[in-house]
Amino acid sequence: MEGKKVKYKSLYIVGIILGLLFLQCHTKDEKPLETNNPENWSEYLGGPDRNHYSTLTQITSENVDQLKIAWTYATPDSGQIQTNPLIIDGVLYGVTPSVQAFALNAKTGKQLWIFGDTLRHWASTSRGVSFWKEGKDRRILYTAGPNLWALNADNGKPIESFGDMGKVDLHTGLPEIAQDKFMVSNTPGTIFEDLIIMPVRVSEDIDAAPGDIRAFNVKTGKLEWTFHTIPHPGEFGYETFPEDAYENKQTGAANNWAGMAVDPERGIVYVPTGSAAYDFYGGNREGQNLFSDCLLALNARTGERIWHFQTTHHDVWDRDLPAPPNLMTLKRNGQSIDVVAQTTKQGYVYVFDRETGEPFFPIQEVPVPNSTLDGEVTWKTQPIPTKPKPFARESNTLTTNDISPYAENREELIKEFEQYETEVYAPGSLQGAVLLPGYDGGAEWGGAAADPEGTLFVNANNMAWIHQMMENPKQESMANLSTGERLFNSLCISCHKMDQESVSNIPALGDLYLKRDKAFVANIIQNGKGMMPGFPMLSNTEIQSIVAFLYGEEKQEVGTTTVDEKVWLPYKSTGYNKFLDGNGLPAINPPWGTLSAIDLNSGEYLWQINLGHEPKLLEKGIKNTGVENYGGPIVTASG
Repeated sequence: MEGKKVKYKSLYIVGIILGLLFLQCHTKDEKPLETNNPENWSEYLGGPDRNHYSTLTQITSENVDQLKIAWTYATPDSGQIQTNPLIIDGVLYGVTPSVQAFALNAKTGKQLWIFGDTLRHWASTSRGVSFWKEGKDRRILYTAGPNLWALNADNGKPIESFGDMGKVDLHTGLPEIAQDKFMVSNTPGTIFEDLIIMPVRVSEDIDAAPGDIRAFNVKTGKLEWTFHTIPHPGEFGYETFPEDAYENKQTGAANNWAGMAVDPERGIVYVPTGSAAYDFYGGNREGQNLFSDCLLALNARTGERIWHFQTTHHDVWDRDLPAPPNLMTLKRNGQSIDVVAQTTKQGYVYVFDRETGEPFFPIQEVPVPNSTLDGEVTWKTQPIPTKPKPFARESNTLTTNDISPYAENREELIKEFEQYETEVYAPGSLQGAVLLPGYDGGAEWGGAAADPEGTLFVNANNMAWIHQMMENPKQESMANLSTGERLFNSLCISCHKMDQESVSNIPALGDLYLKRDKAFVANIIQNGKGMMPGFPMLSNTEIQSIVAFLYGEEKQEVGTTTVDEKVWLPYKSTGYNKFLDGNGLPAINPPWGTLSAIDLNSGEYLWQINLGHEPKLLEKGIKNTGVENYGGPIVTASG
């Protein structure tokens, strides 16, 4: 689902450049800004339209290379920072890597306040905060762990009248089976009037909580409405899942983790959702699976469905919609049409009329391969827009000629490539398939930028991954394993592998005992860290058993283990494996990352460039390869 594969060195481009934009325009002006001043950046990604657009013009293409650092703020922790900071009335609001909210003087970088437990590293990254005001009541809303907090924007203290002394548990309103399941929110909630509509991140395995969309009252914390993304009896779409899916222990997710856009005038919130869990095998959830992988248009006041479009039917590829959509106004035959444009991991852009959901460009249902896994019934077609053409490379364009010329083990890679399927929608199989764009896209969580003329700017990854499945033995076959090893094989093996070696940017566990103490590891298992989900449903005894297994201290247990068919699937993914050469570089030829400008009025490209240089190859004089890139662009009125 969510960009669990993101490199720790990634930069959130919007946040970095936004700070420079503000500083360039205000270092000589101490006059405070008005909240509705266009120089403010008072919402996530710049506004409710999520267009990453600034009307500021002082920085231009002629002087941008003259920018200098005005100040630096060092967070009291370390790790991956993804925050897209808000700037309101001269104050910058952001979130640290360990999920502490902070406020800075945007002119000087001086810390005004910080909120959160400096000793607790929560199980998520955070992309920022939300802001709400009514008169002198100014609030910052953000999440830490499973809690949504309301803070006084002026001093960072909890608003005690909100929920339980300033916080609301994000499990609120979910069914009983979800109350002990992993749940955080990486992305700021969407403010509409006195509501905050919350995205949530859940597990991606069969222990996932349902991904219901919920709106809370900003003043009181009260749950105001819920939209069931796995429909309940009597609700539209109920027949697209097995009849018990909404309360089945195996089926969850279909959640919005990427954030939303809202049209305040129409009162419509546009919600992109992710896949149903388990991500890679759906034999237990036969059907189209509404409302997974959908762009939902909901009444922002009530949560009622207005229209929807499903971009992937019965997802077994982890094709979550990865970013908020863009609300734009396009021209056709001399008329202005308000649209919503949704980027995807597949490299497609879907464009719809905001009110009706009618496609702006035709969308075709294209036949795709059937699954070869027992019990799996994949959907026979997938919807592909006729325009614009994909902004990322697709696996069906690859041949052996596309294996990287820079790979020292090129012949070996060619033989490996020839064993994989390369159809765009090749389902996971025991044989394996090349997934391009990969699990991280195409488009990813940074989102696209848009200007008032109808140009969409979107950065893309061209990293190939290997999408492969393996048989998942029933626990009777693990009867001679210790409790810790059984749990590791059940919960952890798809990412960390049998030999516990490092995979891509997933850390190795073989020498864990040399790096971390047991208390730290137990906390990570329970609460997660970064892009690893936590397992709060495990008992302390079970967690300690996993720790003992990892440290080589668990005693062997021999006996019979019963199987709970409700929490077992016959196949699992072999993990998140990039297709890399012997030097850790992409196994396919460049470009490995691009930036595109698309005129959505016509659906035609204005330009596409390779984005960045691979450092290892740049040392050899090889430039413009493009690189994996995370975070989105920003576009300004100055061009």
